[in-house]
Amino acid sequence: MAGQGAPYPADSWYTATAHTLDPFPPLDGDIRADVAVVGGGFTGLSAALHLAERGVDVVLLEANRVGWGASGRNGGQVHSGQRRDVEWLEAHLGVTRAKELWSLAEESKQLLRDLVERHGIDCDLRHGIFSVAHKPRYVADEKKYVEKLRRDYGYQEIEWIERDALADALGTDVYFGGMRDGGAGHLHPLNYALGIARAAAAAGARIHEGTEVTALEGSDTRVLVTPRGRVSADTVILAGNGYLDGIEPDTETRVMPMNNYILTTEPIGAGVAGGILKGGEAASDSRFVIYYWRPTPDGRLLFGGGETYSRKLPSDVRAFVRRHMLNIYPDLGDVRIDHAWGGTLAVTVNRLPYIRKLRTGVYVGAGFSGQGVTIAPLAGKVLADAITNAPARLDAFADLPCPPFPGGKWLRAPTLAAAMTWFALRDRL
Repeated sequence: MAGQGAPYPADSWYTATAHTLDPFPPLDGDIRADVAVVGGGFTGLSAALHLAERGVDVVLLEANRVGWGASGRNGGQVHSGQRRDVEWLEAHLGVTRAKELWSLAEESKQLLRDLVERHGIDCDLRHGIFSVAHKPRYVADEKKYVEKLRRDYGYQEIEWIERDALADALGTDVYFGGMRDGGAGHLHPLNYALGIARAAAAAGARIHEGTEVTALEGSDTRVLVTPRGRVSADTVILAGNGYLDGIEPDTETRVMPMNNYILTTEPIGAGVAGGILKGGEAASDSRFVIYYWRPTPDGRLLFGGGETYSRKLPSDVRAFVRRHMLNIYPDLGDVRIDHAWGGTLAVTVNRLPYIRKLRTGVYVGAGFSGQGVTIAPLAGKVLADAITNAPARLDAFADLPCPPFPGGKWLRAPTLAAAMTWFALRDRL
């Protein structure tokens, strides 16, 4: 459809299995709203849904299609906790804050389950994730981490799995043990995003796809500028994550886009007895640049691995990811790769989310650093809460440290690439 922006990635398994949702019209002319949301991913869609359900006149602007960015391209893993583990959070923020952030992450998982049930979102939600040690030196600390979560955080859904039992569960013996989290899970993220969009529109949110925001202007009234019209609003939520270039310069210095890549194999019986991940769980490992994988409902292996730090994708994404997959499953060398795609997520320096009020009438939710399936929908709800009747809901996130990336806008990518190369080398030692 003309004017709808870029289509969903053609070589994505998510695109191939997405539920139908009629396109929303591009903005055409100047309009007014109580709240304007920039970005149609998990954060923006959740904010629009929760605001509309409270009777707020909300407009959401998406440059391409809802769920087009990281929300519709990721590994679909719903992890427990924040991107940083509780030991790091305790050391840097204190035990009280660490437990508060853990509780918010648990609320995030419950919100996901509630949204799926309340709105009848068909997104293949399944339970269970393995977090596995790729080096023997990590085993002792990960065992202690399981004990800590059970003892200090009252989280009984997690258990340690020894190497032989883990190999049987994963279908590979390259790992040295791991944690099984029965309270975590995985889903089809694009169908989840489409379901939230459908619910938001039904609640009264006005959604415009194919509508790129090029500038944020105004003081007393915020004005979002697009090629075919302007949106005036009392309040703006910036929820574009890795796609906020040129809109909010200070946020750009703190939230950096990077690319990650995924493939799916032909159907190989994954996720059932006798196959890879025979119990249906997902998995991710202890590498800094992690590998993550899960079975699909049609028996494929969905595998993610490898990162780049510019907007340019590798010329052959299949080959780029396949070599990582064969590190874990060398017997799949002759298996056909049916889909492969990349996507842009956004990270912060310390991997903590950037969720706060920037100034009067302007809020941001971004920088989920690979934890967006879990945290981003809650970020949208918390921002909706803060705008309507519960500003204190932002407090737990608003004072989290989020320093700028070294090097500023132009040098941050090569600086990060150099750092990530060092971490990748450490992973191999």
